[in-house]
Amino acid sequence: MTNKYMIFIANWKMFGGLNSLNSINPVIKFLKIFKNKKSVKIIYCPPTTLIYPMYKRLKNTPLMVGGQNCHENHKSGAFTGSINTTMLKNVGASYVIIGHSENRRNGENNTLINQKIKSAINSGLNVIFCIGETLGERKKKLTKKILNRQITSGLKKIKNKKKILISYEPVWAIGTGLIPKINELYETISFIKNKFKDYKVLYGGSVNPKNIKDLKTIENLDGFLIGGASQNSKKFIDIIKKTYN
Repeated sequence: MTNKYMIFIANWKMFGGLNSLNSINPVIKFLKIFKNKKSVKIIYCPPTTLIYPMYKRLKNTPLMVGGQNCHENHKSGAFTGSINTTMLKNVGASYVIIGHSENRRNGENNTLINQKIKSAINSGLNVIFCIGETLGERKKKLTKKILNRQITSGLKKIKNKKKILISYEPVWAIGTGLIPKINELYETISFIKNKFKDYKVLYGGSVNPKNIKDLKTIENLDGFLIGGASQNSKKFIDIIKKTYN
């Protein structure tokens, strides 16, 4: 059981239409009666098409909205199909996910991620900064080296630590149902917190109502970045409830 302040981020990825917004209603109702509601922060990160309608739906609630990625240039430009941080802010986003492994896999490197983080902060957004190693890197015992490089490069010349949430997501755990051993995860989170002080650190990667019982025992965690399970209100609520039970 925990009573500490915890952050729950719902990353909907490429999912949802306007009707999907109805799934938020049970979460809003749950939070009103939840005895630990003052210890909970919930952030929904839907696809860009749903940011503004979700913002309107959540406007008079404690829940917040974020984007899933952004362009590194916060000014307008000839970048067909891209969304910059100024535009995200304009439609109601308070956060943006940057550096997710699914985007790193598509060519985002640490330098580009650093530019995106700077752009987000310049636009007044908070950043959910994703880091994580591949299974091959883990087997070679390179986890700490990889994470150190990703964080050092990604946060280069970033001074406003309060604007950053670090989310540790082992690449091999995303969407697989697998999670690191609890003692290994505790050690990794401790490494991040000791090396990069004052940042809140979350865990992401196949978080679900079953494994949350183990994950909640990791006392140095500040919350969770939840993918597929967050698309289902019952599963999402179960994760929150079980974190505090």
